[in-house]
Amino acid sequence: MAASNGMDSFVSVFVDAINETINGELTAETMAELNSDQITLLAWDILHEEVMEGGFLQLIYNGYGAFIFRNPFAKAVKEWGMTELSRLIRKAHQYYSKYHEEIEQELTDDEFMALYEQMPEFDEYDDTFVEHEEAWTEDVARYIDDHIDRFAQVVND
Repeated sequence: MAASNGMDSFVSVFVDAINETINGELTAETMAELNSDQITLLAWDILHEEVMEGGFLQLIYNGYGAFIFRNPFAKAVKEWGMTELSRLIRKAHQYYSKYHEEIEQELTDDEFMALYEQMPEFDEYDDTFVEHEEAWTEDVARYIDDHIDRFAQVVND
């Protein structure tokens, strides 16, 4: 039913179910309750939401940089067949490594907004993500559909 409402709705059903399972708390303890595909899906959701709203700078500022860049997320999405997204994450990683300490500190709204001018290196990656977002969401949905047992317990009544 969710698939008929579009790829975003289909993916959201699984993201919401996983979040419900861990009570919306992604910690080392709750991650132990999930398999690698479920963790990758949550990472995709965070990346998608943050980058679509405010780019990689917002993702890093909101504390998700380490989750995306210091974990095997790029490798995982490559294994899902999402080679271009994997490349984008690997390329953006160099600027995460260079700037993350500056971005992750407590900033006023004006200071945060100034980062967009001070660090234009992220612009290209933000634009690439937005350009490919629809296709990548479709790729995620297709992966879930092809490996549904990795994301949900299917029960036939």
